[in-house]
Amino acid sequence: MVIANPIYDVVFKRMMEDEKVAKFFISTLLDETVDTIEVKPQEFTFTKELPALAIFRLDFIATIKTANGSYKKILIEIQKAKNFIDLMRFRNYLGEQYKKVDIINNEKVALPITTIYILGFKLPEIETACLKVERTYQDLTNKKSLPIRCDFVEKLTHDSFIVQVDRITSRYQSRLDKLLSIFEQTNFVDDQKIIKEYFHELDIDELKIATDILHHAGTNPKEKKEIENEQEAWRTVYALSGDLREKLDNQYKAISQMNIALSEKDEALVKKEEALVEKNEALVKKDQILDNLQKEIEDLKRQLGK
Repeated sequence: MVIANPIYDVVFKRMMEDEKVAKFFISTLLDETVDTIEVKPQEFTFTKELPALAIFRLDFIATIKTANGSYKKILIEIQKAKNFIDLMRFRNYLGEQYKKVDIINNEKVALPITTIYILGFKLPEIETACLKVERTYQDLTNKKSLPIRCDFVEKLTHDSFIVQVDRITSRYQSRLDKLLSIFEQTNFVDDQKIIKEYFHELDIDELKIATDILHHAGTNPKEKKEIENEQEAWRTVYALSGDLREKLDNQYKAISQMNIALSEKDEALVKKEEALVEKNEALVKKDQILDNLQKEIEDLKRQLGK
């Protein structure tokens, strides 16, 4: 079976529009049961200055209800290239989501957030295809872990999942392996890496639905054209803005390094001020001691004069 590469926004959108597939994707990564799900793609299309060039950008927000009745907000980001400015965009986007108020059962709430990043590049320090970064509660006074969860803490911190599609192998054993298999970046039948052969056995209903959607996206001329348009649009953007992106990247890095240097300088100044305060206190004590000695000398002189 041939399927479209799901790392393209238009393809991933098609796949996640199916509720069963969206549940399968999120529940498998989070390793917990999802009772209900509401996926809200946030679409952005840019046509400024180049009318023939439409840039499609998609961020996914899913609100899920788990088996224990709790709600979570899931943020899904697909990023094909590694740039410092994109890292800053992730941070800004995450900050905006923390500021938003959610509505659950007609009530305003602040939902806990979990992030999922699907990366089209390798993180050199991390060799696994799928990584979970989770938090633990540590009692620092007694030096022990706490097997608890606090609603207040959960809404201010978050777990994160990272999928590196270039590190996915042909392993096909667990439910997670089977989910990752559709993102595997091998067996392409075209030079553009848009369409690939999928050889695995479809022994999970949701996986069959997902591959059917991807098959249609890869074989339907209209949908395949949308993928090609997205790929060409981004290729053009990178070509036209390559120097600018590199400059912005370098500027962000320079600003980051400057902030670190300023922070270190501020810390040094604080320590210097603390040292000056301590020195002044020592001088004051010294003056007090000298005053006391002077008084004792004067008293002694008066006594001798008598």
